[in-house]
Amino acid sequence: MNTIRVSFVMTAVWVLMLFSSASAQDRQVQSVPPVIKPQVTFVELGSNSCIPCRMMQPVMRAVESKFGTQLKVIFYDVSKDENRRYAELYSIRIIPTQVFLNTADKVFFRHEGFFSEAEITKLLKSQGLKPLKNN
Repeated sequence: MNTIRVSFVMTAVWVLMLFSSASAQDRQVQSVPPVIKPQVTFVELGSNSCIPCRMMQPVMRAVESKFGTQLKVIFYDVSKDENRRYAELYSIRIIPTQVFLNTADKVFFRHEGFFSEAEITKLLKSQGLKPLKNN
């Protein structure tokens, strides 16, 4: 009886080792997609209670859709306490303010007030971004 129990335990340990080894191998085989750093980060500083800022919302969505992963769009509602530090960080005077950063996170362009989709597209193309095929 002890021989059967020992044999069973040994088999169970072997099976557990086999499955844990296989799952470890599976984890190693699974590739993690590379992190794609956008060519440009578009930071919009405004407020949800500001009419020109609200007019920028569809513009931000449109350019984000138009350029895909080449562009990262961030909106900070600087009227909220937790976002006021961004107003200071970017030294904004009025809202909305748009700040465009390169891959080194350095400001290469700023704009104050409403900024049209056409003008933003022109700016982004000048930085080498290409609209996606379906746009």
